[in-house]
Amino acid sequence: MNVTDGTPGNTSWTFPAAGDNFFTWEYDSGRERLLSLYQKGKDKQWDSARRIDWSLPVDPYDALGTPEKTLALYGSRQYAKLNERERQEMRQHMAAWEFSQFLHGEQGAMICSARIVQSVPDIDSKFYAATQVMDEARHAEIFTRFLDEKIGLSYPINPHLKSLLEDALNDARWDLPYLGMQVLIEGLALAAFGILRDRTDKPLPKQILAYVMQDEARHVAFGRLALRDYYAELSSAEIAEREEFVIEGCHLMRDRFRMQEVWENLGFDMKECMEYMNRGPRMRAFRSLLFARIVPCVRDIGLWSPAVRNAYDAMGVLDMANSDLVKLMESDEMQADELDRERRETLARTAEVEESIALGAADS
Repeated sequence: MNVTDGTPGNTSWTFPAAGDNFFTWEYDSGRERLLSLYQKGKDKQWDSARRIDWSLPVDPYDALGTPEKTLALYGSRQYAKLNERERQEMRQHMAAWEFSQFLHGEQGAMICSARIVQSVPDIDSKFYAATQVMDEARHAEIFTRFLDEKIGLSYPINPHLKSLLEDALNDARWDLPYLGMQVLIEGLALAAFGILRDRTDKPLPKQILAYVMQDEARHVAFGRLALRDYYAELSSAEIAEREEFVIEGCHLMRDRFRMQEVWENLGFDMKECMEYMNRGPRMRAFRSLLFARIVPCVRDIGLWSPAVRNAYDAMGVLDMANSDLVKLMESDEMQADELDRERRETLARTAEVEESIALGAADS
């Protein structure tokens, strides 16, 4: 798999983490809601090598099969200049960039989850976060395999995602990795996964996105439950600090999907591309959908001051506060289960046909 920036040795990133390791000896004082989520996390573990049909073909130049008019640059002067081969190459690089950022985000989630196990004070949260570490490891494995075997390209971590991860992990307060990862990064990833899952007509990426989303819905629920309880006990000054973190993090997340690295790598007109990504109709609509999971969650956990609402209003996503998170996550669960049902039926029909052929051959 090629790293497209070509920087020698650009394969790792290290920085010191802040915070304490927290042990508790109160093993029987867990909250029922979080312990139920922990049980669900155990019950829903799965093997990506078995649940996903990796034999399904993928065209690296049209991995998602999304309609041309939904492409971020569609309608721009830069897009109009491209011939068919260049448009195919652009699709490959866009898919490589998107799934690379998903991969980097999943590794970040794995590290943040491990950090939560270390630093969160209550045992029920430690139990659940331990199951999430395994979930995120599986997701990183899946996206690595998809990029390596099906796309053939990868991109380094986006600087906006990198900055938010560093802010979340480099803060000594135990709740900041929760807030940065479970609410902001995971919330945005869920929305992005959902948009691609619903647009693609390709079975392999649809499987991958649906199954990963089924796990991620639990992770966002975990963050909501734990932080809502904790933030109810904080002072107004402490809440204001978290709200400032949310506002800055949402600005980083808003800018994360402009794909600047792709346009630079392909030698496009950067001024034209960035202006279109900032103001173009498809990206405005896309950014609004991206915050459908974050805004209601931020409101639900109690970080809903005029400053936060004004920031969301300026970003054009304040109306996302009315999104029904519970229904969205229930839908995520059902779509993954439906794919499993369809695959079982297909395998059963295939087995019946093979059995009939075998019986016919034996009779002859």
